[in-house]
Amino acid sequence: MENNVIIQRLKALRQKLRQEGIDYYLIPTADFHNSEYVNAYFTVREHFCGFSGSNGTLVVWQEGAALWTDGRYFIQAERELEGTTVELMRMQQEGVPTIEAFLKKEMAQGQTLGFDGRVVPVSEGQRYERSLKDKGIRLAYDRDIAGSVWEDRPSLPAGPVTVLPEETAGRSTADKLADVRKKVAAEGAESFLLSKLDDLMWLFNIRGCDVECNPVALCYAYITGEEAHLFIQEKALSEEVRSDLAGKQVTVHPYDSVVEFLKALPEGGTVLVDRRQISYALYKAVSGKQRTVEADNPTELLKAVKNPVELANMEKIFLKDSVALTKFICWVKTNIGKTEITEISAADYLEGLRRAIPEFLDLSFPTISAYGPNAAMMHYAPTPENQAVCKPEGMLLVDSGGQYLGGTTDVTRTIVLGPVTQEQKMHYTLVAGAMLQLTAARWLYGCTGRNLDILARQRLWNIGLDYQCGTGHGVGYILNVHEGPQNLRWKFVGGLEEVPFEEGMDITNEPGVYIQDSHGIRIENVMVARNDLKNEYGQFMHFETLTWVPIDMDAIDENYLTEEQRALLYDYQKQVYDRVSPYLTEEEARWLQRETRVDGELLSKDGNL
Repeated sequence: MENNVIIQRLKALRQKLRQEGIDYYLIPTADFHNSEYVNAYFTVREHFCGFSGSNGTLVVWQEGAALWTDGRYFIQAERELEGTTVELMRMQQEGVPTIEAFLKKEMAQGQTLGFDGRVVPVSEGQRYERSLKDKGIRLAYDRDIAGSVWEDRPSLPAGPVTVLPEETAGRSTADKLADVRKKVAAEGAESFLLSKLDDLMWLFNIRGCDVECNPVALCYAYITGEEAHLFIQEKALSEEVRSDLAGKQVTVHPYDSVVEFLKALPEGGTVLVDRRQISYALYKAVSGKQRTVEADNPTELLKAVKNPVELANMEKIFLKDSVALTKFICWVKTNIGKTEITEISAADYLEGLRRAIPEFLDLSFPTISAYGPNAAMMHYAPTPENQAVCKPEGMLLVDSGGQYLGGTTDVTRTIVLGPVTQEQKMHYTLVAGAMLQLTAARWLYGCTGRNLDILARQRLWNIGLDYQCGTGHGVGYILNVHEGPQNLRWKFVGGLEEVPFEEGMDITNEPGVYIQDSHGIRIENVMVARNDLKNEYGQFMHFETLTWVPIDMDAIDENYLTEEQRALLYDYQKQVYDRVSPYLTEEEARWLQRETRVDGELLSKDGNL
């Protein structure tokens, strides 16, 4: 069935493109800071194709339109694009061209490629320059054409900014700026242009609310050896925040004055920029006056290594969050079949448990609550009009997390609601074993996530299965739930940064199995890299677990576990019981004892965290 709303929007966009003399037009998933998640103001791509995933680029031309997205979203995109006339381009699949290859083949000599240069990173914009140069393609990047035809577009957000106290942050802005300046100087630059929102929040020890679930504020910074300039919407700042920034020797400018500021810089200076994160338009502005030094953004790695105060707070918060999720699982498994539980009501119940935690601020992302076949979509989102009612059979996958004053959590459990198939048991057991095997990793310093990812995938690969996403990502501290540069993935992708694990880096551990129209399974914990034995061979390292939520033994078939994995499973379950049961009611503690399959005396009722 045709989606007339999207078809009419594309028609209006094509008419505008003809008027502007633009032949092909790109609409990525990004804001002015290349953020992963964006405010409603920046959901232009979704407006013109209907796809709501967090990653994807829409290309529109007079005769057609196509959306490029990654393996996490293939099933979701297929459904959401139905009837829109937009073709799905499954990234990194055999026979599917990249956007650059597609444009190079399809665009005619001398045509014009358009995009809003504020929402395209310079690395991407320069790729289009290089790949289309031979065809004499002109780039038109100074107009937000798609936005100009979007009627009733939401306004640009400007939520209130708050100060994160130094006793919570663990380090002062002055100390962080000193570290950043050292790294900038080491790269041979005199100044640093920073656009990445969570890095800006970390650097200045502030938090905002301009992106749902991500406590960030729209801003930029220009940092020299002596000065720090912050470009931020002035109506977002209270007198308290202004005073705090002034005390940190930070000069505040209007948010929309950054381009004018950069163009007014004296010629001959050198500025460090990270091509992955600075927008094409911003790069054009600064490179007109300054010599650019292109290097990795130094704040990203500094932020990724959590300091002792952050780690101590995270340990406490993750336990509280684990207790909430354990109570939720108990509620689901106890009440399924007795009262109606839908995907949304389950998510709401869990959110209520998190909100009861005194340090709770917000969710860290919209909860993924997916029953049965819906769980095969990695980033499924139920709606009131289109949600499943859970039955006492099959499995419910819940991927969720919270923002707390003391940490950001991310945890997934797949919960058995009733009878499951033998295939589902096999898949669940393999995923649980994979997660535990990676947890137990020991390695020499210098390994990146690409060295360790095989520990999670090996037994799935042995039977011809895989999950089309990474195994893990960093997690922010009262910041974005997805954080780099550390990650766990098996595939080398040119242009993406790889860094070794450092002590204090956190990382998710979330292998899975996704079978379209059948089931999806994911089990996710968060871990922290720690130094271990050091000897003549170097510094050995290991992971410490932060997440303590039971693995569902109702889906475990021990025939699919190695002896090592079996021992790891029972050790983990015992630790879950020992750590969590003191904060449960007697009834919940008895349930947890059965759920974890541990023996032992029940601990006291209603313990306090």
